[in-house]
Amino acid sequence: MTRQRRVLVQIIQSADGHLDAVALWQRAQERDPAINKVTVYRTLGLLKKFGLVDELDLMHLEGGKHYYEAKATRDHIHLACIKCGRIQEFESVLFEKLKGQIERERQFQISTVRVEAGGLCDRCR
Repeated sequence: MTRQRRVLVQIIQSADGHLDAVALWQRAQERDPAINKVTVYRTLGLLKKFGLVDELDLMHLEGGKHYYEAKATRDHIHLACIKCGRIQEFESVLFEKLKGQIERERQFQISTVRVEAGGLCDRCR
């Protein structure tokens, strides 16, 4: 793991929201101006390959942008406000039970889950 990759991982892990590649690169440049976009994209590819980050499109609220977050220990649902663009994460015991039901009833081993719901947040309602 190079120093530049370590910086990128730290930024992703400490982010208070979901970052796209450009936002990640901009934050990385504050710590190390030598980090370029190619390094960011290559690192994201490696982190995805090894299952350390998830790539999300978040309802395509901002066109074709993709966002990245550190792989969570527990699956969650992304709630995307179609008016203000706010993204919230929602975890539930019921969601975990649903995954178990799917695995039992379909004999399907789930390795990754991505669920997004679009609507209006509490602020925009």
